[in-house]
Amino acid sequence: MSEDQQPGGPRPEPLRFFGTTWVEHDGGYAARRVGVAAGSLVAAAAGAFVLLLAVQGLAVSESGGLLNTLLIAAFAICGFLAFRRTWTGFGHRPEPVADEAAEKSMRSIRAIGFVGVLLAYFFRSFVEAPGEKLLRAEYEAEREAYERRRAARTGNPAGRGGPSARKRKRR
Repeated sequence: MSEDQQPGGPRPEPLRFFGTTWVEHDGGYAARRVGVAAGSLVAAAAGAFVLLLAVQGLAVSESGGLLNTLLIAAFAICGFLAFRRTWTGFGHRPEPVADEAAEKSMRSIRAIGFVGVLLAYFFRSFVEAPGEKLLRAEYEAEREAYERRRAARTGNPAGRGGPSARKRKRR
């Protein structure tokens, strides 16, 4: 066990697809990043192909150019919004009360724009494990707070207060 993960100290939060390998970049971290990048790109390409089939199916039905344009615009806008929301989510946690309603409303947009979510994972895997920066900052802050608390209570508490305090206790 490393000194960063003491039995009484803070524990790193596991990250999707990476567990706690993001802490010290061990246990196949690089291979996992490559796997996440490749997997998300393949899934995005497959999703884009399925969307292409849907648009072509609508075109075959000869429903009109306006409907085709609206459908493509809806997929593009939802994909952009899903990408942006996912990308910013890697950097900060949403406020639990304030963003709860916003997160519920974003579910349908993320479902329609799933290609944007997958592309956000793909591009973020080039820099780090998606979400690593946020978890690392939180973990470092917890570890520093733990070290400060631990350093403040070292030594024998009965010995605190100087020699005159010890004489009074013995009487």
